Amino acid sequence: MREDSLLSPTIEDAEEITLRPRRLEDFIGQAKVKNRLRISLEAALQEDRPLDHVLFSGPPGLGKTTLAGIIAAALGVSINVTSGPALERPGDLAAILSNLQPHDVFFIDEIHRLPRAVEEVLYPAMEDFQLDVVLGKGPTAQSIRIDLPRFTLVGATTRKGKVTAPLRDRFGIEEKLDYYEPDELARIIRRSAGIIDVVIDGDAADLIAGRSRQTPRIANRLLARVRDYAVARASGEIDMPVATEALKVFEVDQLGLDKVDRSILMAIIDQFGGGPVGLSTLAIAVGEEPETVEDAYEPFLLQSGLMKRTPRGRVATSHAYAHMGIEQPEDPQGKLL
Repeated sequence: MREDSLLSPTIEDAEEITLRPRRLEDFIGQAKVKNRLRISLEAALQEDRPLDHVLFSGPPGLGKTTLAGIIAAALGVSINVTSGPALERPGDLAAILSNLQPHDVFFIDEIHRLPRAVEEVLYPAMEDFQLDVVLGKGPTAQSIRIDLPRFTLVGATTRKGKVTAPLRDRFGIEEKLDYYEPDELARIIRRSAGIIDVVIDGDAADLIAGRSRQTPRIANRLLARVRDYAVARASGEIDMPVATEALKVFEVDQLGLDKVDRSILMAIIDQFGGGPVGLSTLAIAVGEEPETVEDAYEPFLLQSGLMKRTPRGRVATSHAYAHMGIEQPEDPQGKLL
């Protein structure tokens, strides 16, 4: 993955983590999801039982990890965090499960990437709160079942369709997080600005929100970069002129596209004649992994009407040509391609 992409997903630093709300009341957006979670949490607390297992789905950066932390805080329990790719062997999962305390939250990010062998160990743990352990190998191998404390598994995925049906069916609560409205992002930016102690006016917050690709994580990342510019090149406060110039310096355009987004569109338009082009070929052309293009960049390009997916591959739309300032060619019948 390229390191020069401002909007590309990276390991979150300490400051980004401090911006996360700890209570549902402080979590901005996703009103319907919050209301349903609040009902389930109140019922679990009143009955002194763990919350049903929860599966969050949606594009990166919308708050799935944050909501997992809020659930743990609301229940007054610890949260144990891992990811699907990190659980390579059943023993990795068993080590975590055996150390959970009653009602703890166990959070698995990118749960659709769990290895099959690990997933099969998870089934009885989710349903019966028991862990099957195999001792020995070959004909002398023995299977024993260990009781586990009742816990809540919270899974997060950017690709719900790749979560296997047997695993998905074991979640009592399933919630899909949607992209955010500009006014919600502006509120998030103003809240984050208060936490990092930077002055920002309403117009500047609205400008940054409008270029945040409807995603809180990107909004906070842009705010941090604009804050850097304000400190280094201005008075330290963020007003409209400062925000405008900072976003220009960091090459975030009016639609919120960064260098990689534009390179994807230009590759389709320039190198492949507007498409169609296959995902793997496109990824090679822009120097990214296919999964990165598909998960991190493509969803917003599709939603913005800049790209289409067809059975033959990715195609740039007339909106993409217009945004890139390129005249769209015509086919032999005189119609725009």
